Amino acid sequence: MADNIVWHQYKVDKKNRAEVNQQKPCVLWFTGLSGSGKSTIANIVEQKLVKRQKHTYLLDGDNIRHGLCGDLTFSDKDRVENIRRIGEVAKLFVDAGVIVLTAFISPFRTDRDSARNILDAGEFIEVFVDTPISECEKRDPKGLYVKARNGDIKDFTGISSPYEAPQSAEIHLAFDGGDAESLADKVIQHLEQNGYL
Repeated sequence: MADNIVWHQYKVDKKNRAEVNQQKPCVLWFTGLSGSGKSTIANIVEQKLVKRQKHTYLLDGDNIRHGLCGDLTFSDKDRVENIRRIGEVAKLFVDAGVIVLTAFISPFRTDRDSARNILDAGEFIEVFVDTPISECEKRDPKGLYVKARNGDIKDFTGISSPYEAPQSAEIHLAFDGGDAESLADKVIQHLEQNGYL
């Protein structure tokens, strides 16, 4: 960290912003393999929250790599940095009183734990979209698995790079061809039952 930097304290804080927004800010951290349905489910959840007039923002892996993380590759080292940056951005949204949804493969447990640890207790909700790799390959919406199997993509999660599944996610969604809408409802139900809405 650079020298001579002092954290500036403001008069309006996270609690004030949450009260104005009439919600408990948090991060819904969707993790799972490419093609698992993370973005699809997160998008439905956000739509449901907006219908309830909740303040939200969805951070999606591909979209973030067009800007904030456009300088990063898919090497293990850059994946770690990608998730570190996302964690910091998500923390800013939570400080703003927003319910932030993230849809990132985020393959390494230690990186997801690091994102959890920079937030206050209860602000990080891990959502594991548990889809078998065989189902992800069948869907293959971007044609990435075919390229990875052909050796055209290096460091592809689930093929040539590991995915470390969550061991105790707050929300576990088994998505092997079922209904994304009903899985989104489970996320909403968790938020309702735990006082976020």
